[in-house]
Amino acid sequence: MPRKINLAEAFSRIDDTYSPRIAGEVNEFQVKIVKVQGEFVWHHHDEEDELFLVVKGRLLMHFRDGDEWIEEGEMIIVPHGVEHCPDVPEGEAHVLLIERAGTPNTGSAGGERTVEPVPLEQS
Repeated sequence: MPRKINLAEAFSRIDDTYSPRIAGEVNEFQVKIVKVQGEFVWHHHDEEDELFLVVKGRLLMHFRDGDEWIEEGEMIIVPHGVEHCPDVPEGEAHVLLIERAGTPNTGSAGGERTVEPVPLEQS
């Protein structure tokens, strides 16, 4: 039987930032939740688009040609190939992501901030 997920409760179980949890799967896509604080890394994804939905707080998405604030309750879709850098310069944001399974969080950048998402149940 399908199970519902209370996002506020799910986010309350996450202590670290930029460490996505897999909340579910839709076809070949994963629905992930992540706490975001401070600046991440500049990167792009060669083949995968990403959807960012701000559940709580606000997210500043840097692009090479300008910045875009995504407020609570808003979302942005970053097309594949577009270099971007998520940032929360003040406070913390709770973000829901939808992206193809297997998409690395640091995309083209790789490096020490690359993490493998874990199922939400392991939080």
